[in-house]
Amino acid sequence: MKNTIGIIGCGWLGLPLAKSLIQAGYYVHGSTTNKDKLDALEKEGIRPFIVILDQERITGSITEFLNEVDILVINVPPGLRGNYKENYVFKMNLLHEEIGKSSVKKIVFVSSISVYGAAVGEVTEDSIPKPITESGRQLFEAEKIFQNDKTIQTAILRFGGLIGPNRHPVTMLSGKKGLDNGNEPINLIHLDDCIHLIKTVIENNWWNQIFNGVYPDHPLKRDYYYQTADKNMLPRPVYLSLESKKSGKIVISRNFLNKNVIFYTSIK
Repeated sequence: MKNTIGIIGCGWLGLPLAKSLIQAGYYVHGSTTNKDKLDALEKEGIRPFIVILDQERITGSITEFLNEVDILVINVPPGLRGNYKENYVFKMNLLHEEIGKSSVKKIVFVSSISVYGAAVGEVTEDSIPKPITESGRQLFEAEKIFQNDKTIQTAILRFGGLIGPNRHPVTMLSGKKGLDNGNEPINLIHLDDCIHLIKTVIENNWWNQIFNGVYPDHPLKRDYYYQTADKNMLPRPVYLSLESKKSGKIVISRNFLNKNVIFYTSIK
């Protein structure tokens, strides 16, 4: 019999992940912060729960949600862009306390390559994170909460920029002028590959490891967003004149590639 998997955060990534896991034969508990979504989750075969993470408390049915869960996918972004007073680390500490009371023994923690900050050149899982944004700093601190707990096994997945249905950075960049990072490489990953990589970690029991999740192609932003804007019939973003050499970081998914994991969904 397959394990029961809990997914904290059944949104843009969590919901299709849950559906894919159910198709693979897993039982899935899924959380939402919106009671109006409970019926929709249940119709997909997900056992739904209200779970609201706050920096001071967790409200909802966290105990019931974690009951009988073997593997927990933590898919809760910091969401600090509009509220810098929110403390994501406090939230994760509270969640970690609840996990300690539960049946959960394995965790997939969805993180971001933002933890690498303004690194230049090739970046692998062995590179030392030096986050420069508040979101990146708190994500890196949250990773360590679960990595340092030796009673559970944790896989950290640091995803690049997420693209997929109704989500692509070109829609935000379209028509913008004076952009100065045209010579930087892109570090993107498609939703379908995110799901594929999470499932691959679970199926192969690749715990206590860090994985970068970024598509292996890294064209320059200028070239890529010109092409993507044209393809979608959007106004091109306007970059400043060409610089003499490339800059920025190229994030390599070395630990996946060394295990011969294939990235299926092109970013183009």
